[in-house]
Amino acid sequence: MGFLVERMNFLQNSIQYSLLSKSGFMCLLLDYHNIKALIYTLCRLCNIKPLPGSNRLLKHLSAHGVPMALASNSPRGNIESKISYHLGWKDYFSVIVGGDEVIAGKPSPEIFLKAAKRLITEPSSCLVIEDSIPGVTAGKAAGMEVVAVPSVPKQAHFYTSADEVINSLLDLQPEKWGLPPFQDWIEGTLPTEPWYIGGPVIKGFGRGSKVLGIPTANLSTEGHSNLLSEHPSGVYFGWAGLSTRAVYKMVMSIGWNPYFNNAEKTIEPWLLHEFNEDFYGEELRLIIVGYIRPEVNFPSLESLIAKIHEDREIAERALDLPLYSKHKDDPYLKSSLHMECNHS
Repeated sequence: MGFLVERMNFLQNSIQYSLLSKSGFMCLLLDYHNIKALIYTLCRLCNIKPLPGSNRLLKHLSAHGVPMALASNSPRGNIESKISYHLGWKDYFSVIVGGDEVIAGKPSPEIFLKAAKRLITEPSSCLVIEDSIPGVTAGKAAGMEVVAVPSVPKQAHFYTSADEVINSLLDLQPEKWGLPPFQDWIEGTLPTEPWYIGGPVIKGFGRGSKVLGIPTANLSTEGHSNLLSEHPSGVYFGWAGLSTRAVYKMVMSIGWNPYFNNAEKTIEPWLLHEFNEDFYGEELRLIIVGYIRPEVNFPSLESLIAKIHEDREIAERALDLPLYSKHKDDPYLKSSLHMECNHS
C-alpha cells in the first residue's frame, strides 16, 4: 500500500509508501459465508497499526494542502477496508488505485504510473517511498525517485537501487524532495507519544562499561515484542525509575547496534547518573518521551563513543524543557511493575 503527493508550486514531488505493515493484513483463503471467518477478518483489519510516523506524515502533508493518492497491489476494496479503521485517512487521499485496476502489479511500474496520471502529475515529479524491493524496482522503472524504508531489519544492503534508504518514516526529511519540512523537532529531538516499558535490570554484553565506558542498564526484550515492533530501532530518551532509588534522566538505544552487529534486538538504557555499584535485578521502569536519531553504523569505536556522548548531551538538555520534564512525576516511574500493562 502506498500514497502519492502531487507537486504544488514549491512542492516538487509525489510520494508512494506502504503505510500499513505487511503483517497487518493476511491473505486468507476463507469462506466469507462463514460468519466466524468474517468476524476474524474484521478484527484483523481493526487491529492494523500504521507504521511509525505514518500519521505524522499524512497530517503534515494534508495541512499543507498536498493532494495524495493511495496505491497497492491489493484489490481496491481491501485498501478501502484497511484505511477505514484509521481516523481521517479516507479524507487524505484524492486518488486510490488497487491491484485489480492494473494488468500487472509491482515490480511493474503500471500502478505507480496510473496513480500519477490520476493526480495529473508527471512521473518524473514523483517520489516513491517503498518498503519492498519489488516496489523500489517499480518506482525506478516508472522514472520516479525512490526512498526505501526496508520492511525487514538489517536488509538495507538489498535496496541499493533506491535513491535513499531510511530507517523509518521518523527519519524522512521532506525538504530533501521539495516538500515542506517538518516543524516539530525541538532542540534536536522529536517529541513522541509517551510509551512505557519496564523489567528487572539484566546483564548485557559486558561492553557498555568495559569497551565503551558507558554503563547501560539493559532490559530483557522478553514479553515486549509487540511494543518493540511498534517502535523503530534508534536512539530515544526519557525518564527512568529504579524501584529502590530515584528517577533519573535516560537516553537509550533500541535495535541491533550495527557496529557490534547484534543478532537480536536489544533495549539498552543509559541512566544519566554516576552510580557507585551495579544494580542487576532491580526493577527499572522507563517512560520514553522523544526520539533523537536512527541507528547507524560507525567507522570506528571512537566515533561511536563520541556520538553516544552527543546523544547524552541532547537528551540532558531536552529533558529540562517543560514539554519533557513534566513526565518525571509520572506515577509509573515509582510504582510497582504491575502497572506496566496498563500503559503498554
